Amino acid sequence: MEIELTDENFEEEVIERSEEIPVLVDFWASWCGPCRMLTPTLERISKDYKGKFLLGKMSVEENQITPSKYSIMSIPTVKLFKDGKIAAEFIGAIPEHAVKDFLDKNL
Repeated sequence: MEIELTDENFEEEVIERSEEIPVLVDFWASWCGPCRMLTPTLERISKDYKGKFLLGKMSVEENQITPSKYSIMSIPTVKLFKDGKIAAEFIGAIPEHAVKDFLDKNL
């Protein structure tokens, strides 16, 4: 399942929901080439993992408060939230096998 995240719904959709199920947040922008490569990979993996985590996508163009709060300096940045906190993260468009390794290690 995918969630479009905003500054307004981040607390509920990520922090609160991560108490029940891990939430993987993709911070991206439409002008970012590496983001356009990573996002389809994350979407495909999300389907493969069949409900083991939720995928949230947050545009840093449309939302500035949350990315600033989490010190997003470059994109794509991906953060995994569990129990209301950041459990793990990576920066940059990494290959599919590396995303799966990241998830397998951290879920």
